Amino acid sequence: MDSKKKFREMDRSERLNYLRKEADLSERDIDTITDPNAAFSFDNANQMIENTIGIFSLPLGIATKFVINAKEYLIPMVIEEPSVIAAASNAAKIASQRGGFTATNVDEALMIGQVQLVSIPPHLSRSTIKKILHHKSELLNLANSNSRSVIARDLQIKEIEDKSQNMMGKMLIIELLVDTKDAMGANVINTMCEAISPKLEVLTGGKVIVRILSNYSTRRLVRCKAIFARDELGGEAIVDRILYAYAFAYSDPYRAVTHNKGIMNGIDAVALATGQDFRAIEAAAHAYAARDGTYRSMTRWYKTNDGDLAGELELPLAVGTVGGVVSVHPMTKLAIKILGVKSAKELAAVLAAVGLAQNFAAMKALVSEGIQAGHMRLHARNIAVLAGARGNLIKLVAQRIADEKNVNVHRAKEIIALMTEKNLNNNTYDNNK
Repeated sequence: MDSKKKFREMDRSERLNYLRKEADLSERDIDTITDPNAAFSFDNANQMIENTIGIFSLPLGIATKFVINAKEYLIPMVIEEPSVIAAASNAAKIASQRGGFTATNVDEALMIGQVQLVSIPPHLSRSTIKKILHHKSELLNLANSNSRSVIARDLQIKEIEDKSQNMMGKMLIIELLVDTKDAMGANVINTMCEAISPKLEVLTGGKVIVRILSNYSTRRLVRCKAIFARDELGGEAIVDRILYAYAFAYSDPYRAVTHNKGIMNGIDAVALATGQDFRAIEAAAHAYAARDGTYRSMTRWYKTNDGDLAGELELPLAVGTVGGVVSVHPMTKLAIKILGVKSAKELAAVLAAVGLAQNFAAMKALVSEGIQAGHMRLHARNIAVLAGARGNLIKLVAQRIADEKNVNVHRAKEIIALMTEKNLNNNTYDNNK
């Protein structure tokens, strides 16, 4: 393998050899990548969900050039959308000129479990909160009785009664603060909430309705920052144009939704590859983007004193490196091995960095060549395949329709026919591959 080749220029065999060396993959790991259905069979899938009929595959790629907290990463990403991995890798390369990404975990890995109490007898309402707090230690012991690693550390109470929106009257919400360590913790937290519910009913004379974790993981915030050199972007004008784009996304919810979707393109792709609950991550991220009452950009962008572009991302990110899908799916185990993370905190830092990189790449494309130029060049490959191109012909047809800015199946078929007539398959490409 030519060590000077860029990862995107390698064929599959070269990429796998590169990963074998850089991520210390075994032959069994390589076999899992090349034949994932052998490692994760229908029987495995049938045990995971109900009414199973098959296994749905998505592309697994590697984002490169990422330096996060002074450590280099190869980042597995699962996504069907073209340009995302290339854009993230390019953004990471630019960020590396100023030291890469710096990410910090603001909090310990604390999640919240909630128990809803209603119909508390009026004569008990004044003393109910004091009574619950008086029995806090007992309730925490009950919560922790079924778990050795995930630990409920505190309990807090809030009252809810908003007559303009809630016609069901006053309710008490008892919240467990749970240290999930390297697990996401959903199942254990739900079990904890259920464990304390009977005791709460006895203490209060009320009735428990809902007992479940909250996916709004504001006690698991991650902050990430990177600086993108002005000269690498094409000068001060591009920096200013990106800042205008950011101001638009910060101020207008219609723009913010698409702006933030691009951030989640990167975060979700890594979350999928590593077996995370990307739906929970999405829900928490979007709620956090609206925490001041208006839905805004998840990122913040500004100009440094040197005229470079600086970006910051702060998000709640509840992830795990143990338990759940991470422990049972061979591809997620392998993705985490390639990534090389040792804890949930490190994984959260990676997700935040990829989200910030993706946001930068999208804005840079928007304010310069336009989002479609690079996207359509990559999409052209899909169209070429759909039109019937094979082997080296895929690249030739994709390049032609992209240059013509006429990326559609009909035109691709015309070009294939034209090239076939000229017998180029005998000289330039192998149509049997």
